[in-house]
Amino acid sequence: MTEYAGLSQLPPAIMSITTLIDRHADRYYAEELAEHFDRTRPESERPSEQFLLDLFNDHVEKLLDYEEAKKIPQRRDSLVFAHIYTAAERPTADGDDSEHPPIAVLTALLAAEFEFRGPRRLSRIQNMRLAETYEDLGRSLIASDLPEHAALAFKRAVGLHRLEEDFDAQDRCGLALAQARCRCISPTWRRIPYWTLEVLCGYGFRPFRLLCWIAAILLVGTVVLRLTDSLPIATTLHMCLINYLNPLGRGDLDDVKGAGRTLLIVEAYCGLVFNSLFFALLVRRWFRI
Repeated sequence: MTEYAGLSQLPPAIMSITTLIDRHADRYYAEELAEHFDRTRPESERPSEQFLLDLFNDHVEKLLDYEEAKKIPQRRDSLVFAHIYTAAERPTADGDDSEHPPIAVLTALLAAEFEFRGPRRLSRIQNMRLAETYEDLGRSLIASDLPEHAALAFKRAVGLHRLEEDFDAQDRCGLALAQARCRCISPTWRRIPYWTLEVLCGYGFRPFRLLCWIAAILLVGTVVLRLTDSLPIATTLHMCLINYLNPLGRGDLDDVKGAGRTLLIVEAYCGLVFNSLFFALLVRRWFRI
């Protein structure tokens, strides 16, 4: 059992629920989680993380059905299980942060789910604090190689930030959620399209990254066209800039050889795709469509 600072000063109902959460966390994670991370066993014999997450949801449902859950008093703008979340932020007793993961982190996730889905209505400040707690837990779970659990935490954080209309935090957690979901995909080679989206535009949450790629395309196109056709630098730059936005016609390519024409065709298609993607993401970001 985890020792919580100030637990004895809390109302009896909160103390009772805290003890119950600790027991559920130990029962859920003690054996199944150890088997999940047991690299000496074949992967087919180890429980998958999705199986663990299903068990986790079952434990949350059992906690919500507990009679004492309805007796938890209102705590103004403080979170009911702030003592559990604080304990999850502390390092392990032996100073080893490589444990997969510290039980305190998983206990805190269980408490956060109980608080999020419980019978009490949360205030605006409580929503913001719980969103920050979910975000911290998500990062800890990513570090502990539990991306599906982390995805759950980031998903809750996105919903709470959206509820309070904190769009910057919503985008930050949305990006973290997309990255966590990418880590859930197996085998690794299937993640390549998602890595491409992250590099290009941050899964749509960082549209201005596309401007860097557009600049790179124009720069590379100008340099290569200059090397292949030996046109004046001003002419080469003008052709690349115009072709990117509006493909040149056959009459404009009289002085360009075959390799240069191929390059301009590729550049024109890149311009069509990148410009459409950039403006679509920009509209989504500005107007929250």
